Amino acid sequence: MPGSFCVSITNSKNDTDRATVGFVVANAAVASDKDTMVFLSTEGVRLAVKGFADDIHESGFAPLKELMENFVKAGGKIYVCSPCFKKRGLPDDKLIAGATIVGGAKLVEFLGGGSPCVCY
Repeated sequence: MPGSFCVSITNSKNDTDRATVGFVVANAAVASDKDTMVFLSTEGVRLAVKGFADDIHESGFAPLKELMENFVKAGGKIYVCSPCFKKRGLPDDKLIAGATIVGGAKLVEFLGGGSPCVCY
């Protein structure tokens, strides 16, 4: 199945259910051979910091850290909104594996090809 898929996640510990389900959907997309990217913005950018997601585990789902690691291992890309990250004063030298800080233009470029996007 060719194509691409975007999952936008704007939550972290403020709504762990949404953050978790976002990565569940992202894993389903990448497992379906979609060129998949997760775009973390607003509070979601916190997930890109090493150790932040380690204690998030919603009942009925795999731990968020495991979902995120599996996503990257499967070839998924995690893009982190630069202004959102900077606004929160987060350490850019402590990014998780597979995360890249980008500007909004990267999201526009990815979606410009007609990629569907879901938001959590």
